[in-house]
Amino acid sequence: MKAKWIKIYRVFATGSAFALFSGGGLVLSILVFSIQRLIYRDINQRNQAARTAVHYSFKFFVGYMRLVGILRLDIDKLDEIKHAKGQLIIANHPSLIDVVVLISIVRHADCVVKADLWKNPFLKGVVKATGYINNDADPDYFLGQCQQSFARGNNLIVFPEGTRSTPGNTWKFKRGAANIALRTEVDMLPVLIDVSPVTLTKGQKWYQVTDRRFTFKMRVLPPYLIEPYLHCEQLSNSVRQLTRDLQAYFNEEKSKHE
Repeated sequence: MKAKWIKIYRVFATGSAFALFSGGGLVLSILVFSIQRLIYRDINQRNQAARTAVHYSFKFFVGYMRLVGILRLDIDKLDEIKHAKGQLIIANHPSLIDVVVLISIVRHADCVVKADLWKNPFLKGVVKATGYINNDADPDYFLGQCQQSFARGNNLIVFPEGTRSTPGNTWKFKRGAANIALRTEVDMLPVLIDVSPVTLTKGQKWYQVTDRRFTFKMRVLPPYLIEPYLHCEQLSNSVRQLTRDLQAYFNEEKSKHE
């Protein structure tokens, strides 16, 4: 009987967290960003102000999840990612809240986001106000936006898998992260994420809660330098090789921590 009531509480607590997240997105879009538009005339200043608001909103959301007993954080080398500036942060993508936790830690965070989010009623106002980069944009425009973001000191968060991982499968990386790194000539800061027990993963509903509080582990790995890949005559070959090397590197690090 006790286990049943614990399960009911965890479903309720998780549901309240999702409601808070959705409601927070609407409040930001309708109220906070509207006020910022009146204060800041410059689009870059408005974007930065919106990102700061999202950073603290996500920090509050993560704090709420910890308070109600859903989430426990275990972060190694916190200062390295907390004080990063102008870096390409790449991470594996095991759960729905990966980007939320990352943005709650990294204040000057920019993101490459799916075009579908511009249609989401709770989040389209957020991605528009923050100026997050649409992954469906024209390639030249897309890379130009990435370059400008780095130049402003932002940290660009990218998930090389392109979608959430399937538990138990080897991670497969797409070429997007390598393309950004080599064409903007920015080194990468790799982050290894593990969520245990597995929750909020691909194909899993929010109410399919775990029997206990899940732990979100984040390990900041040494910077991944791109200089060795810049000497190939065909940049496309370097992109493919860097993608293969990153995929092998992450899978190797994953096996070390299992």
